[in-house]
Amino acid sequence: MNSEQLAKVVVIGGGTGLPVLLRGLKEYPLDITAIVTVADDGGSSGRLRDELEIPAPGDIRNVLAALSDVEPLVEELFQHRFETGNELIGHSLGNLLLAAMTSITGDFVHAIREMSKVLNVRGKVLPSANRSVVLHAEMEDGVIVTGESKIPEYGKRIKRVFLSPKDIKPSVEALKAIRKADLIILGPGSLYTSILPNLLVPDIRDELCTTKARKVYVCNVMTQQGETLGFKASDHVKALYDHMPCAFLDAIIVNNAPIPAPLKKRYEVEQAQPVEYDREVLTELGLEVLEEQIIQYDGSVIRHDTKKVARLIFNMLA
Repeated sequence: MNSEQLAKVVVIGGGTGLPVLLRGLKEYPLDITAIVTVADDGGSSGRLRDELEIPAPGDIRNVLAALSDVEPLVEELFQHRFETGNELIGHSLGNLLLAAMTSITGDFVHAIREMSKVLNVRGKVLPSANRSVVLHAEMEDGVIVTGESKIPEYGKRIKRVFLSPKDIKPSVEALKAIRKADLIILGPGSLYTSILPNLLVPDIRDELCTTKARKVYVCNVMTQQGETLGFKASDHVKALYDHMPCAFLDAIIVNNAPIPAPLKKRYEVEQAQPVEYDREVLTELGLEVLEEQIIQYDGSVIRHDTKKVARLIFNMLA
């Protein structure tokens, strides 16, 4: 089956949640396009963004690794982070390779395309913006916090987030992918710092409001300190809608499995709790609620079960 015959799925997000989802989705016969935030300003990614004036490569790197089809050692090499050396310490090799390829080709999107060939990536990976962007948050107390990594640290409720500069454009390929999509998935991931930065790009926001594709939000399993403390599933949806000119979602995927008490207790240390899915409010918002036991445990960390979520999504297309 060639790519023209495959169902077209666009996945929008960033952070640690998006690669988890993509590792499951790539096992299905789908034409996948990942549109990824470049608002990261921490660690290696932030240093390269500031020093070389390129879009932050960190989230892109993780998505390329998740969709790659290479020997485990090659993926490990791409994800390797240097622990010594004055200039190299903290940098991951994949970030450096993306920065070097951007310098060679003169274009970040072209650089990702070339790295995708090297890593035999199943699908397309595109940044939501083809230039360096900065994420800001206006807090409920009126304070403006600048920098994706600093926003959760402030510890107050977020009123809204916005990007600078204002004239940000996405790649033509990203807009084309949204227009041609059969299904668009948002999340999972940090609501304000991984998902919303993509929707703040004006052309992407507008395309999401006009596309006929079905749009699904994969809700987080746990709340996040500094971002979604006390949020129910409907609060996540309302926050997305507050930043959009339309109520654009058709469905939401939520976890209905109980969280074991010892894990709940561990998460209480960071003031995180299970996200309650308030079915009645979600239904009033016009959403189809898809609930299933979609969690797995990575040591003491709760993650989405990539195989279960991928199967749910594929069944939606079937």
